[in-house]
Amino acid sequence: MKFVLEVDMGENGWDGNAAEELGRILRYWGGNLKHYEMRPGDESAVYDSGYREVGRWAVTAE
Repeated sequence: MKFVLEVDMGENGWDGNAAEELGRILRYWGGNLKHYEMRPGDESAVYDSGYREVGRWAVTAE
């Protein structure tokens, strides 16, 4: 089983605050994972503080 997190850091308007924004994303989604069984096929969109979809996380079989 593999946990995959992808965040697009391209044209996001974070203006030099990428580390801060990524930290917020990791804290938020890390805390939210308890709501999932963490089985292959579980996945969700990842949003930044502006509620823009910037990536996805997923649990895969491999």
